[in-house]
Amino acid sequence: MHEPNFETRSPWSRYGEWQEVSIIPPKRAVDGTITMPGSKSLTNRALIIAALAEGTSRLVGILKSDDSYWCLNSLRQLGIDIEVEGETAIVQGGGGDWPNKYAELYVGAAGTIARFLPSALAAGSGRWKMTGSKRLSERPLAPLLHTLTGMGADIRYENAEGCLPLTMQTKGLDGGSCILPGSLSSQFVSGLLIAAPYAKTPVTVQIEGGIVQRDYVEMTLRMMETFGISASALPDGQTISVPRGRYQGRSLALEPDVSTCCYFWALAAITNGRIRIDGVTVKASQPDIEIVNVLERMGCSIRRGESFVEVSGTDRLRGGFVLNMQKWSDQTLTIAALAPFADAPITLTGAAHIRHHECDRIAAICTELRKLGIRVDEHPDGLTVYPGRPQAALLDTYDDHRMAMALSLIGMKSDGIRIADPGCVSKTCPDFFDRIAELGVGTVFSKRREG
Repeated sequence: MHEPNFETRSPWSRYGEWQEVSIIPPKRAVDGTITMPGSKSLTNRALIIAALAEGTSRLVGILKSDDSYWCLNSLRQLGIDIEVEGETAIVQGGGGDWPNKYAELYVGAAGTIARFLPSALAAGSGRWKMTGSKRLSERPLAPLLHTLTGMGADIRYENAEGCLPLTMQTKGLDGGSCILPGSLSSQFVSGLLIAAPYAKTPVTVQIEGGIVQRDYVEMTLRMMETFGISASALPDGQTISVPRGRYQGRSLALEPDVSTCCYFWALAAITNGRIRIDGVTVKASQPDIEIVNVLERMGCSIRRGESFVEVSGTDRLRGGFVLNMQKWSDQTLTIAALAPFADAPITLTGAAHIRHHECDRIAAICTELRKLGIRVDEHPDGLTVYPGRPQAALLDTYDDHRMAMALSLIGMKSDGIRIADPGCVSKTCPDFFDRIAELGVGTVFSKRREG
């Protein structure tokens, strides 16, 4: 069993005092109308761009989770004035200049911040040290960091080259043309694009190979445009040109976090219940909205409103198909958790890159499903899950919020499911277990930690 990694947790974390939580299936069909806070992906993009902007930005609906906390904390360490009132952040932009010319920045386990912040730092001048959790220090950053070195940043590594921890000394980005791979992480591309307007000359990014989760690059470009910078992409989609300029402070409301919405729609699917989420539509910019179509394919009924999406479950989930998860890979674990309850096997492909996320998600979900007595075939880029009756078990979460939330779905249908280290959900949904409890799912926390 993996030990919890408390260095990743923030003051917004919950449940950390408990070693495990038992999930008890609801006694009656789940029926609820709920709302969700803002998207993690949009929150961190908006916070960094607002910090680079000239003037004041008002960001409504930010996600208050571990990842966004470490983003806010780092920006404040850099001298940016940010006030948080409820789920609204007021950011006084620095205009591309970081007031504090030296700071030690800890980014927890936030992969987006590890990929977005170095470029933003390199666009200014100063000397900064960046560190993260043990797992984040193992995750790849080399393609982006080597590109920044080629554009004028002086980066020194404490351990492995291309990984955290590192110290960066910069006098601004030189600009020009560069090549970044797209197959490992779209966040490398997004990170450079966010900082590109502040380079000394216009930046042209050539993306090598296919882009994993291209929609997230599009999300970045749309956010940049919201703050006043319009990049242009060639028809091939592999070349993006960014003009010089300055972001301008804005007021905007962020979309709800569709990735988190998915667990609650899946809750309706797996329990033959109904969940309506207000404030989100099928036109959401986040690629995980694709789950709505897949749940419909599995036999659920979907209502697609102008300001809501509602999922009503079914007493027999349909399987027998193959899904390519490349564009919306965060939901690979969610579909894998639903699959044992389908009437035929489900194969998930195109997700090799999630082996490099908070944990090796493919290996991890296969291991935990097998603990439940579920047959699983592991593939290099995914897995096949066969129908079965899950047995009682204590399931490891690998300090991975998506493992915890996905595996909890199984406990909403099967008895005896216990989830280790429930506090890891704080990375994106700190009140996850409170939310499912309000919908009638039993949650019993046990084994209080010492100290």
